[in-house]
Amino acid sequence: MGIGSKARRLALLAGMAVCAFGMSGAEAAGRHKIFLSMSFIGNDWQAEAANMVKAMASHKSMVDKVDLQVQVAGPNAQRQIQQINAMVQAGAEAIVIFPISPTALNQVVKNACEKGVKVFAYDAEITEPCAYNVHIDQEEAGRVTAEWLVKKLNGRGNIIAVTGVPGTSVDDLRTKAAKEVFAKHPDIKIVGEAVGMWSQAVARTELSKILATRSWDDINGLWMQVGCFTANSMQLEAGKKSSELLPCAGEGSNGGRIQMLPEGTEVEGATSPYAPLGAPRISYASPPYSGALALKLAVEALEGKDVAKKTILPLPVVTNETIKLCDEGTWAEMKAGCNAFKPSLVSNPGWFASIFSDQTPEIGLAAALVGQPEE
Repeated sequence: MGIGSKARRLALLAGMAVCAFGMSGAEAAGRHKIFLSMSFIGNDWQAEAANMVKAMASHKSMVDKVDLQVQVAGPNAQRQIQQINAMVQAGAEAIVIFPISPTALNQVVKNACEKGVKVFAYDAEITEPCAYNVHIDQEEAGRVTAEWLVKKLNGRGNIIAVTGVPGTSVDDLRTKAAKEVFAKHPDIKIVGEAVGMWSQAVARTELSKILATRSWDDINGLWMQVGCFTANSMQLEAGKKSSELLPCAGEGSNGGRIQMLPEGTEVEGATSPYAPLGAPRISYASPPYSGALALKLAVEALEGKDVAKKTILPLPVVTNETIKLCDEGTWAEMKAGCNAFKPSLVSNPGWFASIFSDQTPEIGLAAALVGQPEE
């Protein structure tokens, strides 16, 4: 399939809006009743992860096994506790969950386990021993990116730190590990810090507040769980040249990865600031396929297969030396190592690009974009 036809097909799928969660009683007969419990959803990563869970549930290998129903609690632990209780009472056999806290849900999760419910947390962690957890090593993510930034700055400079969603294990562990690295280098100074909620829009707002009292010339580098794309864009708006962009250590948004490509690289659909700039970056990811993998593992557990209580995913790390553009976004291309998508395929620069895993061949680009599984 050519680039144009691929893009048109995905656009058509996106416009169809046929995503109905859950099934009627007749349709659900014989299927495992599984709930997806989401907490904070105000960013691109959460929407993408939900798409991939939905795509996994509708794949031909799963559609006759899974009756998936979704509830959103928001960033409120008590609300998520209430919803989990209701899921158990409604006959849940498994719950796939992005937990708002690693500990606040422990008692309700324990109660669910005691009733035979399988509880699988993805990306963020639940510390209750009966829960299954599927995630990257978040401390490694914080450490590796902080070490890269320190090296880029030769151990000296002023940096801005933009963190994630407070209270989640993801944010706590990444931030803790990064600050431990920075603390070993007394000439590295965090001169501005803000909560970014893993959102490009929030990152822009918070950076604007910090820059109200200092200029880009006072800053030497950035450590951002999400927001490097936005930070680069803001620097260009302030008159910086692409060769003057600050090194940024951050999450794997596709727009940020396009900016990492050497300046002048021809990329279909790329316009400033969503264009190759040679921006100095390390781009890592909590893979948005983690929820879909958690669903797949939950089904295996319900079928009596032996599933590990902790599944640690490889940390996808991309630098200027390893960035590789996908021509069409096919499964074969991603397996061969491409890690960024043309704007003609992925128009949202905040969309997360690390979607490939050998463990989830059921889902690919269409799954992440519009919730459609591989054929």
